[in-house]
Amino acid sequence: MRRDRIQTPVWLASIAALILFSALALQDTFGGVAERTVLVRLAAANPAIMFIRGVPQGTGAAAVLIFTVLAFLGVMVGLMNTFLAVRHLRAEEESGRADLVASTPAARVLPALATLVYGLLVNAVLAIAVAGCLILAGQDASGSFVTGLALAAIGVVFLTVGGVASELMPSARAANGLAVGAVLVTYLLRGIADAFGAVSADGLSVESAWPAWLSPIGWAQKTRPFTEDNLAPLLLNLATASLLVGIAVLVMARRDTGASVLATSSGRMAALPTLAGPFGLAWRLQWPSIVAWCVGAAAFGVFGGSLGTAVATSDIADSPIADQLARLSRGGDTLTEAFISVIFTIVGIVAAGCAIQAIVRMRQEESHVGGELVLATPVSRYSWAGAYIGIGAIAIVLVLTTGATASVLAALAVGAPEESIEDSVLAALAQLPAALLFLAVVALVWSVVPRLTAGLGWGLLVLSVFLGIFGALVGLPDWTADLSPFSHTPVPSGADTDWGGGIVMAVLALVAGAAAFVLFRRRDVESA
Repeated sequence: MRRDRIQTPVWLASIAALILFSALALQDTFGGVAERTVLVRLAAANPAIMFIRGVPQGTGAAAVLIFTVLAFLGVMVGLMNTFLAVRHLRAEEESGRADLVASTPAARVLPALATLVYGLLVNAVLAIAVAGCLILAGQDASGSFVTGLALAAIGVVFLTVGGVASELMPSARAANGLAVGAVLVTYLLRGIADAFGAVSADGLSVESAWPAWLSPIGWAQKTRPFTEDNLAPLLLNLATASLLVGIAVLVMARRDTGASVLATSSGRMAALPTLAGPFGLAWRLQWPSIVAWCVGAAAFGVFGGSLGTAVATSDIADSPIADQLARLSRGGDTLTEAFISVIFTIVGIVAAGCAIQAIVRMRQEESHVGGELVLATPVSRYSWAGAYIGIGAIAIVLVLTTGATASVLAALAVGAPEESIEDSVLAALAQLPAALLFLAVVALVWSVVPRLTAGLGWGLLVLSVFLGIFGALVGLPDWTADLSPFSHTPVPSGADTDWGGGIVMAVLALVAGAAAFVLFRRRDVESA
C-alpha cells in the first residue's frame, strides 16, 4: 500500500470521475426518453456500435449509461488489476526484493497473499466509489451497487489473471503483455457477442450471443444494472478467480524464486543486421506495442467509416445528439463530417498514447541501465534519443494511417459516398500535429525531469482528453477546452478546411523536440 500510495488512488479516482461525469453528461444530453430512444435504436441497428460499447437494455437513463460506459470501464478495471498484480509479484522477483523478503522469517507465500488481500481491498473501494458516484448523480441505489460490484468482480478476475501471468512469464514486461492480452481478448469476445446479439422486436434491447459467457466483461453485462439487478452471473467471476488463485499457488510451490514456467529463449547466436544501430534496437523493443495501438485505431476507424453516412441519414440527424456531435467536433459542414471528426479525435488520442509510450520506453531503458550500455559504445546521445523519438513519430503515422485505411475500407463496404471517404483521410491527417506535439512535449519532460516522464506524460494526455472532450459535456468554461491540443485539430470541411491550428501545433512540436535534444545533452544519464 505504501508503494502504491499515488498510482492506485489515481486509478480509482479516474474511474469514479469518468462514471460520474458520464452520468451527468448523459442527463444533460439525453435527458428525454425520445432522445434516448433514438440513440438506443441506432445502436441496436448497428453491430459496430455494440462491438465498441455493449448491448442496450431499454431507454431508462441509467440503463443507457451502463450501455455507454460499462464495457470501457471493465477494460480500465482489468488493466488496473493486472498491473497491480504484476507490479507486486513478478516485478518484485525481477528486482530482487522478493529474495530479501524471503530471507526474513516471512514465508515465501506471504507477498502473494498480501498482494491478493490488497487487491481485494482495492476492488472493494472501487465498488463503493462507483456506487457512490452513481448515487451522487441521482441514480437508484440498488442498480448503483450492482454496477459497482460488477466492476469489482471484473477486477478480481484480472487480479488473479495478473497473478498467473506473473508465475508463467520470466519478466514483468512479459507478464504485463500476457495479462493485457487477456484483457483485450475478453473485450473482443464480448464485442463479438454483442455485435451478433439478438435485437428485440421493438429495437430497444439486445441479447448478447453465446461468446459473452466466455468473458468476465460479458458476465458483468449480464447483471443488467438498473433493469434486472441480477448478481448471479458474478458467481462465474468468483469461480474463475478461485480457480486462477489455485493455479498460481500450485505453480509457485513448484518453482524457484525468480524462475518461471516459460523460460527466456536463448536467442540467436548473432544479431540481425537491423540491430546494428540504435534505431533498429528501438524498433525491435517497441514494434509489438505499436501493432497493438494500430489494432485499436483500426477498430475506431471501422466504427467511423461504417457509421458516418448512417448517422447523417438516421433519426439522429433531427435530435439533440446532432447538436452534441457538432459541439464536440467544433464544426463540420455536415453531420457526417462532425461524426468522423469526433471518431478521429479518438484515433488521434490513440496515436498520442503510442507516441508517449515510445518516450516512456526510452526512459525505462535509461533507468534499467540499457541506455548506459548503448551509450558506452560509439553511439551518440543524439542518435540514441533520436532513434526513440523517430520511432515515436513513425508510430504516430502508422496508427493514423491504419485508422484511416480501416475507415476507408469500412466506408467502401457500406457504399458510403466519396466525400465521406475523403473526410476520413483528412480527419486522420488533422490529428498528426496534436500527436506530434505530445511526442515532443513528453520528450522535453524526459530531458528535464526524467523521473516524471511516465507520470507527467500520461497525466497530460488524460487531462487533455478530459478538457477537450468531456469538458464541454460537464459544463466547464470554453477556455479550459482550449488548453487541450485536441481542441485545435483541423476539422475536415473539404477544400475549406482550416489548417491554422495544425500548423501552430506542428511548429510548437518542432521547438519542443529541438529543446529536448539540447537539454538531454546537458544532463547526466539517470539509471535510477
